[in-house]
Amino acid sequence: MSRCSNRLTWLIVALLTVLAGCATTTPGGVPIDTEYHSKGQDSRVLFLILHYTVGDLQSALHTLTEGNVSAHYLVTDETPPRILRLVPEERRAWHSGASGWQRHRLLNSSSIGIEIVHPGFTLAPPGPDGTRERIYLPFPEAQIQTLIPLVKDIVARHQIRPERILGHGEVTPSYKEDPGPTFPWRRFADLGITPPWPDPERVLDRLVFYESALPDPAWFQRKLAEHGYPIDADAPLDKPGQRKLLERVMMNFQMRYRPARYDGQPDAESAAILDVLTSRSTP
Repeated sequence: MSRCSNRLTWLIVALLTVLAGCATTTPGGVPIDTEYHSKGQDSRVLFLILHYTVGDLQSALHTLTEGNVSAHYLVTDETPPRILRLVPEERRAWHSGASGWQRHRLLNSSSIGIEIVHPGFTLAPPGPDGTRERIYLPFPEAQIQTLIPLVKDIVARHQIRPERILGHGEVTPSYKEDPGPTFPWRRFADLGITPPWPDPERVLDRLVFYESALPDPAWFQRKLAEHGYPIDADAPLDKPGQRKLLERVMMNFQMRYRPARYDGQPDAESAAILDVLTSRSTP
């Protein structure tokens, strides 16, 4: 048989194999067979992290495309808002820093990040002592309406657990608080995207108890760690910086579940909500 005939035979076999749907190549052109599929697999994406930009669209684009931070998607504040893809989902974006949730750390490798163009907050006029209070601004309805189907789509494709849809401040609480106290977490819970909201009757029942006996700070630290926040459950509170970290974690917890007051200070209502949440928590 001639060399040309051998080559033609190989090409015919290769074509028939491709048509059978079990052969392809790697992106680099190496032939591979895809006939077999392992059951032992899932998505590399375990978390979805929501952010705000604290800046306008142009500054956000510059930061997220030219700097050392990035995100998979950017929801603009235009009319109507657009969804910009900045990093393909199969690649790692640099958006969550030294983050953690439950037993997981450094979540860039296992998460998708969505940035929302939003100023975050403005500063009130100076008070009698010269300090200026932060006033967090609401999210436009059009932005939320654009965000919801994107979140649903990502969650469905990667089978992300509801309790792993989180804010940047929750996974990096030491220096972040986005998407802040005006983000509509309750609405996401009511839509079934995130876990059910803490049951008001159960919270009220626990509130009565904790109003008569407020737990000590160590109790709050243990419960916040149990819920998932990246704080050492048993760290000594006299350790340098530990009380400040506890305050930051508590503030982010309050921003999500009790946004009417988020001073980071332990109180009976926060204890009641935290108790109800941890009684249903999953690993």
